[in-house]
Amino acid sequence: MVYASKFKVPADAGAKRREITMFLVLAFAIWPILAVAVVGGYGFAVWIYQMIMGPPGPPAV
Repeated sequence: MVYASKFKVPADAGAKRREITMFLVLAFAIWPILAVAVVGGYGFAVWIYQMIMGPPGPPAV
C-alpha cells in the first residue's frame, strides 16, 4: 500500500482533486452566499426593530 505522508494515510488518486474542488466550492460559492445571508438577515432584523420601536434619533422632549 502506498502512503501519502508520514501519518500513514492511504494515497487516493482522486482525493487531492476532490479536496481542491471542495475548497473552491466553499471559497467561491458557500461562504459568499452565507455572508450575504448573514448581513441581509441582520439588516432585516434592524429594519423590523425600527418598525416596532421607531427610528433612531434624539429623545422626544
